[in-house]
Amino acid sequence: MDINFRTGELVNQIADGSTIALVGFGGMGQCDKILQGIRDRFLETGHPRNLTIFHTAGQSDRYNGIEYIAEDGLITRVIGGHWGMAPKLQKLIKNNKVDCYCFPQGQLTHLLRTMANKLPGQISPIGLGTFIDPRINGGKFNERTKLQEDLVKIMKVDGEDFLFYQSIPFDYVFIRGTTIDENGNITTEEEPVKLELLSAAQAAKAFGGQVLAQVKYRAKRESLHPKDVVVPGYLVDGAVIAENVETEHRQLPNSVYNPVFSGDLRTPSNSLETLPLSARKVIGRRALMELNTRSVVNIGIGIPGDVIGSIAHEEQVRSNIILTLESGIIGGVPVGGNAFGIARNAEAIIDHEYLFDFYHGAGVDITYMGAAEIDQCGNVNVSQFGNKFVGCGGFIDITQPAKKVVFCTTFTGGGLEISMENGQISINREGTIKKFTYHVNQITFSGNNAIKNTKEVLYVTERAVFCLTPKGLVLKEIAPGVDLKRDILDQMNFEPIIDRELKTMDGRIFRQESMHTQTEKTLL
Repeated sequence: MDINFRTGELVNQIADGSTIALVGFGGMGQCDKILQGIRDRFLETGHPRNLTIFHTAGQSDRYNGIEYIAEDGLITRVIGGHWGMAPKLQKLIKNNKVDCYCFPQGQLTHLLRTMANKLPGQISPIGLGTFIDPRINGGKFNERTKLQEDLVKIMKVDGEDFLFYQSIPFDYVFIRGTTIDENGNITTEEEPVKLELLSAAQAAKAFGGQVLAQVKYRAKRESLHPKDVVVPGYLVDGAVIAENVETEHRQLPNSVYNPVFSGDLRTPSNSLETLPLSARKVIGRRALMELNTRSVVNIGIGIPGDVIGSIAHEEQVRSNIILTLESGIIGGVPVGGNAFGIARNAEAIIDHEYLFDFYHGAGVDITYMGAAEIDQCGNVNVSQFGNKFVGCGGFIDITQPAKKVVFCTTFTGGGLEISMENGQISINREGTIKKFTYHVNQITFSGNNAIKNTKEVLYVTERAVFCLTPKGLVLKEIAPGVDLKRDILDQMNFEPIIDRELKTMDGRIFRQESMHTQTEKTLL
């Protein structure tokens, strides 16, 4: 078959009002050359305009990906899971320049498979009781969108409530690989994650859409190993070759290509740096104490993604647990920051949507997630707070079915400074933002649903640990050196229940040296 490799023609064919699906994760896997071409054409001609953009995970590292097309008039509607690292698009959402629907990342990956079967929508309980629920917000993420149609509805099955996520036909889907042969077959050998390329391509085809790919290399027909082909050529309509890999096809935000992150090179364990002692490390250390041997673990973005994997490696407990990242990573040492979603020395890298099958069906033994706001009912907000229109990502997909949820957050935000000495903590400067509030601005995690399903939920901070009970939040532990009234109760907008057997947090958490060196007791 003939594949169109003419970049200009591919970009120029996109009509006003088109619906386009993007595949990527954070700062990885985006078709930057194609997106740059669309932006350049729009700035020069005013077209294409009024595009609807669909995506599952976040699509930028603050500079690339969806940020290239975050122009007023170019996009009129966005349907996605996360915009935490897309400041230009966040601004369009916040200023009501675009319609914005925020849905759980895993549900969006599964909606692609549903659409590949040409079905009307995806049915799931994921999102009930949160801002996704149409009885609350229906996933409508700004004031402008409240006037628009519902894309998620309540459906009864055998008397139980489910959410029905409506199919959204695409005119185009943009996918990225490493190599394409003359027949259009695509491999992903230098990509750090597999993502949902095949599902997205098949979803587009089911509704008459086109599949445009961006790759680095062209290969002779029938020269690729058949098991390496991720997207078969009959699905591909056009392809763009990224000649300037530095600006158009970086493997990671901070690397053009590193074989460690594609699984082609393993690094020695002793090459990994030890994290300095900080509030984040203190939180991660206490959270890690909730592990059990052979637990299947999920780590979310933020404090968990930045510290949990590294601490597990430092404390030599990584071999006793199975770490996973929602991007499809199994094992290894996760990398945080703007490279969240990858790991050094991963054991397996599977398709994005298939790991969400496990999260939804079996549920991880324990998940570690961040928290921006926590209220007296145990609800947690990570999606929209202050001036930040972040989105939920995979947070709802993972926390709702997980057997145990541990939220990791500093007690206050905005300028918090602490110090540790002799196993005790001092609050040198209190944060200006109280995270424990009467009511969260948006429900991303439902405390009521967690109680209903008898889920174990903890809230771990650098100075206190709470658990969720039917009566509300119970303060279980307090850090050594902290004053209960001044440093905890006075920094909350509601009064928690104080456990009659209030404990002191383990002093090993607040010392520089490894926790294993303090006592024969291990973490697991």
